[in-house]
Amino acid sequence: MAETPIAALSHERVELPERLWSRDFTLLFTARTISVLGDQMLVPTAITVAVLQAGHGVTGVGYALAAHGAPLALFVVFGGVLVDRFTPIRVMVVADLARLLFQGGLAIAFAVGPPDLWLIVLLLALGGTATAAFQPGYVSVIPRTAREVQRANAAIRVAESLMTVLGPALAGVLIALWSVSVVLVIDAATFAISCACLLAMRLRMVRAVRQSSVRGDLVQGWREFSSRTWLWGVIVIFMLFQATVNGPFLTLGPSLVTLEYGEGTLGFVMAMFGAGSVIGGLAAVRLRPVYPLRAGALAQAGTVVVVVAVASQLSVPLIAGGYAVWGAGAAFWLVMFHTAVQTRVPPDVLGRVHAYDVAGSVVMRPVGQLAAGPAALWVGVTPVLLFSSTMVLVVVGLLLAVPAIRNLKRE
Repeated sequence: MAETPIAALSHERVELPERLWSRDFTLLFTARTISVLGDQMLVPTAITVAVLQAGHGVTGVGYALAAHGAPLALFVVFGGVLVDRFTPIRVMVVADLARLLFQGGLAIAFAVGPPDLWLIVLLLALGGTATAAFQPGYVSVIPRTAREVQRANAAIRVAESLMTVLGPALAGVLIALWSVSVVLVIDAATFAISCACLLAMRLRMVRAVRQSSVRGDLVQGWREFSSRTWLWGVIVIFMLFQATVNGPFLTLGPSLVTLEYGEGTLGFVMAMFGAGSVIGGLAAVRLRPVYPLRAGALAQAGTVVVVVAVASQLSVPLIAGGYAVWGAGAAFWLVMFHTAVQTRVPPDVLGRVHAYDVAGSVVMRPVGQLAAGPAALWVGVTPVLLFSSTMVLVVVGLLLAVPAIRNLKRE
């Protein structure tokens, strides 16, 4: 199937506002920003500290992080089907209410006393399942509320990055002054605020009348996804990235920083990641590269800096600088990639196509997280992280080696 811009394929008429900061986009922006604040307080800062304080060790941290991320990979495809069938806003509101319930339960569990690891894993997994329903809807709504999709993505990414600065710092202060349960209560409250913003939006979409089954919807979404070589090529390569870089580093990195430098340092370096992400997001507002995925892949190469810095246990300023470089590159890549997807996939299948994108992107991260602890015990933390730093360069090389990815032009 030929790759066709949205305007040519969409059967859905959407009156887009002339200006970016319309009422609906502002509410969507607010909902996303406030919920990301809670998430950045939770992952990895609060989860890492909470699991370590509960006595479950680095391996327990890996299990907890995997439980939070695995459901997204397992169920996001079905979330995409729900979004395309019942409209994004409805599905997002239900998902926010579910996350409010599960995060509130986790807060109560830690307030009562150090919970067993199985309970932590269960509640995080249930919250992750709700996120699997929310994510396709959120991405589907952006091109329905903003005419300039890249600017909208970049603006949201800058806000998310600022929350990445504020979230870990605020979590560190709250944990030091009170307890982890306070952080979990605030995280739960952010989903209530997000839900209220979504309900206030005026965007109304008619529920799709489908004669096909859920299986038929999944097949149609897969056909749209697999017909775009640049898209499935990126996802296959990122499966390798998640298993060998993100999964191990997101488990061992925060744990090593916490154990070697203290909980406050973890909050500081994560804040620097957020600061770097702001820079990357602002760059994406101004820069419009002719070959967006090529530029984004080169920006991703900066990830090697932070992995080497943590593995070598350099000074805190150097590690913080590595986190900033990582954040800038990751933010720029995400804006380039998401804009390419949102401007080249018809809105009536965007939820499902994005769901396949997310599922493929993150399915291997829990594998890397689960394997990180045992691998570190077997060969040591430093060798595992140095291997991850090498794989960063391998992944970037693969992205640039595929013509469909390297030569994809800005729509």
